[in-house]
This record gives sequence, structure tokens and C-alpha cells, in this order.
Amino acid sequence: MEDKQAENTVLSLKQSNRFVRQQGWLSLIINTLLFVIKYAAGISSGSVALIADAWHTLSDSSTSAVLLISARISEKPADKKHPYGHGRFELIASLIIGVILGAVAMEFFIDAIKKFNSRETADFNTFAIVATIASVVFKELLSQYSFWVFRKTGNKAVKADGWHHRSDAISSLIILAGILLSPYAWWIDAALGAVVAIMLAWVTYTIISSAVSELLGEKPNEKDIKKIKQICRDVSGMDVLPHDFHAHTYGRHVELVFHIKLDGNLSLYKSHDIATAIEEAVEKEMKVKPTIHFEPRPERW
Repeated sequence: MEDKQAENTVLSLKQSNRFVRQQGWLSLIINTLLFVIKYAAGISSGSVALIADAWHTLSDSSTSAVLLISARISEKPADKKHPYGHGRFELIASLIIGVILGAVAMEFFIDAIKKFNSRETADFNTFAIVATIASVVFKELLSQYSFWVFRKTGNKAVKADGWHHRSDAISSLIILAGILLSPYAWWIDAALGAVVAIMLAWVTYTIISSAVSELLGEKPNEKDIKKIKQICRDVSGMDVLPHDFHAHTYGRHVELVFHIKLDGNLSLYKSHDIATAIEEAVEKEMKVKPTIHFEPRPERW
């Protein structure tokens, strides 16, 4: 819920998706160019780490394509079959990005082991060094731009794509360090290939676990719960003991469900009025759609 309240509260869905599409196309073009350069450098130097890093970059192009598709689909309005809209396709896109990353990580790790067992070495040249430096610079710039778009739109798939760019920049930086150390260790290229694979595996875990958690439904964080409780007290003028918080995210639309306790002697109309007033205040302050279940306060209270 907190992520959704970044800078995107004044942006419409179409405005947000315009930023997402711009980020997607920019990533797609730059990643494709970097792939060609890094792959050529990897072939010329015989480096499995550099070739693996090139395929890492190409996988970024794939995820950018997924991002563009998800922006298109999530923009569709709610309909009879999907009353909460199509915003959760952003989370599905994050899962697809994570699966692609995981597959790439496994392939890189296997290739690194094969090269280590065969005691193959790489012959890094100036072209490899220049290509690696260019990758570090451009991928970090893409990462920063992706995180900026995420802060503007709250789009989780863009955030996942940003971490993908960041992981590529870091892996290229590690490879650059390995190039400088290669004259002193024959196994450095194979080791770096394995390091890149492990980094990708960790990014895969973080992306998939975050998307799955949201798809399953999450409890709001403590900061949000504290704010909701304060709103309940301010509106009702009493402690209504809000509890059982559940947040369901549908892209930019968040459904919040929680319970409150009211005096059992209150009429149904009065209880409904209190719950409705709290819902309206929470929606205004938290930018979510709340639904409140009210129940009688135990006699001992």
C-alpha cells in the first residue's frame, strides 16, 4: 500500500502507462544494441562470463517486451468478468520476468561449471573492456530511469525491470574486475560466470516472492495500520478496535478489508453510518477502496 502512495496519486492510468511504455521501448532498444556489442566481445575473447552477460542483457529485452504488453493489458477498464480491472497483469508480468531470469541463471551456472571443468581460459581484449564499461554505464542509467518511472506510476513490473537492469550493471562491473584479474587466475572467467548466475537467481527470488505475496493478498504494513486506526478514532470519536486487515492489490487499485467492533445496542442504521463514514475517510486519506465488517463489542467491554 505504501508503494502505491509514492508520486502516482495524481496520475491517471493512461498517464502512468505512457511512462511505462516509454521506459519499455527505451529498454528494448538499448538492451538489443548492448547484446550485439557484448556478444561480439564475448566471442572475440572466448569469455563465457561475457557471453552469459550478453544473454542476460538480451533477456532484459524480453522482459521489456513483456512490460509493454502488460502496460497495454492493465490499461483495460473493469468489465463483468473482471470487476476490479486488469491491473494485476502487472504482477503476472513480474512473474514472467522472474521466470525468464531464473532460466537464464540456471543456463549460466551450468556453462560456468563446464568451462571450469575443461579449464578453459578467456583472452580479454580492448573491445571486451570497452563493451563491459559501456554496459555498466548504460545499464545503471536504465536502472535509475526505471526506478524513477516506478516512483511516478507504482508499477511493480517496472520496478522488477529496474532491478533486472541493476543486476546486469553489477554483473558487468564484476566481469570488468575479472578482466583485470584474468592474467593472474585461469579460472576467473568460469568463476565470474557462476557469480553472475547466483546474482540472477537471487534477483529471481526477490521478484517472484514479491509478486506472489501480492497476488495472495497481504496484510498492510504497521505504518498504514496505525494510520487507519487513527482515522477510525477521529471519525467515530471512540476506539472501534479495528482488526483483521487484508489488502488486495489490483495494479493501482487496492481493496482494503478490515473489521471494527461497535456497541451492540446501536441500531443497524447507526452502525452502518459509522462504518460508512470511516470508509469514506480511509478512502480519501489512504487512496484505497475500504470495506468494513462491523461486529458487536463483547459485553465485558
